[in-house]
Amino acid sequence: MSTVPRVPSAVPGQPPAFHTVLAHAPAIQQNFAALYADFWMDPALSQRDRELARIRNARVTACGFCRQVRFSLAREEGLDEATLDLVTDAYAESSLSDREKRILAWTDAIIGDPARADPALGETLRRDLGEAGLAALTLGVGLFLGLAKVLITLGLEPEQMPVTVLPTPGSAAYRAPAAR
Repeated sequence: MSTVPRVPSAVPGQPPAFHTVLAHAPAIQQNFAALYADFWMDPALSQRDRELARIRNARVTACGFCRQVRFSLAREEGLDEATLDLVTDAYAESSLSDREKRILAWTDAIIGDPARADPALGETLRRDLGEAGLAALTLGVGLFLGLAKVLITLGLEPEQMPVTVLPTPGSAAYRAPAAR
């Protein structure tokens, strides 16, 4: 693995990580954290659907950190490792529901070439998720893609990391001092 130059941590005694690197720009860090929390807490899309799209993005972009993190509220909605194991390049032939397959296909379109997104897929997802749900999914995939690229570019991925369940951004557990 090649060594990627890192932006040092802005937090004394803390290693470089997304939040400690963003601390060099505290206003941006605060605004981004608020946006990300708002995204995860918006009721327009289920935690399960968000997490399916996030994991698909992580696997396509090969973001090691993103691939190994799981958010707690999606787990509470029943999203388990057996289901996430189906989020591969062969998801279309898997036992995932047709709706979940459409969410992953939309995710792939955004990650790949958004101009080639099938309009019929968008219409079906609009019926599945509603206008707000489709907007949340689309914005979320954009956020996931950007975050993965930033983590990879800054070299902030761990070389190895076990599957780790973290509090969902914006949740009460995430805001609790003990959870940080």
